[in-house]
Amino acid sequence: MRLKKKIGIIIGIILVAFLCFYVFKVQNVILRQVYPLKYHQWVDQYAQEYQVDDLFIYAMIKAESNYDPRAHSNSQAKGLMQLMDNTAQEIAKSLEIYGDFDLYDPETNIRFGTKYFSDLLKDYNNNEILALAAYNAGKGNLKRWVENGTIQADGSDIENIPFKETTTYIRKILSNYKMYQYLYTNPNRR
Repeated sequence: MRLKKKIGIIIGIILVAFLCFYVFKVQNVILRQVYPLKYHQWVDQYAQEYQVDDLFIYAMIKAESNYDPRAHSNSQAKGLMQLMDNTAQEIAKSLEIYGDFDLYDPETNIRFGTKYFSDLLKDYNNNEILALAAYNAGKGNLKRWVENGTIQADGSDIENIPFKETTTYIRKILSNYKMYQYLYTNPNRR
């Protein structure tokens, strides 16, 4: 009788584990905590306005700041999407925003970062890899790498980018993007 009871308990545990992980998709609930859709009101608004995939913006924010609006880098990049002051000034001018703005403000940072990434996508014929390389390393560096043959004009050989940080950055965002697509591509994603 003890053996039957043990087998029954083991089968019960297996059944509960199966229900949790496959029927209730607990792993997706956990992954959604790691890959959230924070600041969705602004990401959705500006992704739509600037015609960028919102999941790509979430992937960038995850990689850039892990959703910390007060994040800053050693190179003085600020906020959720890690914008430099001079880049933000250019974006503000293109949006006809004059006066002071706060890059630590989530809405401002998401608006400016999404606009900038949208402009880069247009500059590079919707090539996400080249746009990400320019976002991270700067348009001047990217231009020089393509012109001198360090990387292909289509960005297909990112492993040749001289800045390891930029190569890692691109791979991280593309990986994040795949995870966001996996978790949130159903119609009722929120």
